[in-house]
Amino acid sequence: MLYLDIDGVLNPTGLVAPESFVEHAVARLTVRISSEHQCWLRELGECYELVWASTWEKHANEFIGPLLGLPELPFVSFTTYQRRPDDPRVPVMQVAEMRKWAPILRHANGRRFAWVDDEIPLRARRQALPHRGMKLMQVNQTCGLTRRHVDRLLSWAAGFPGGSQNLAQHA
Repeated sequence: MLYLDIDGVLNPTGLVAPESFVEHAVARLTVRISSEHQCWLRELGECYELVWASTWEKHANEFIGPLLGLPELPFVSFTTYQRRPDDPRVPVMQVAEMRKWAPILRHANGRRFAWVDDEIPLRARRQALPHRGMKLMQVNQTCGLTRRHVDRLLSWAAGFPGGSQNLAQHA
């Protein structure tokens, strides 16, 4: 599974849009989308089940997916997530920054996954470190997802028994 954030990953937040990005009016917002991302996500979709992991939640399918030529994707619900006793422990001062971690873990339900976001807390990276089946990839929010990130994700997926197809088939 590949959990994808939108803002800062597929929609860079720098003052100037990187080359190859086109601005689109979405509701009352402006988003920057690259046609390269459309190709890369199609490529990643061959070996991962793509899942929105964004505060756009279900609206990602309505507004962002069509701009990228994507079918409707599953999404992780953060706003309705109810904390559970077996969620990773988080100090009170870090609850806001760790808001995505437990819902993603719950959604993955023990399956291997990669998570691409522009804000991955150090605590989440430390918790994932000993697990071979978790790849957390933080991207620079001003330029978003790059070909280098895509190549690293493809390489990581290929490192599992059965190659990269294994992650998509068992998702």
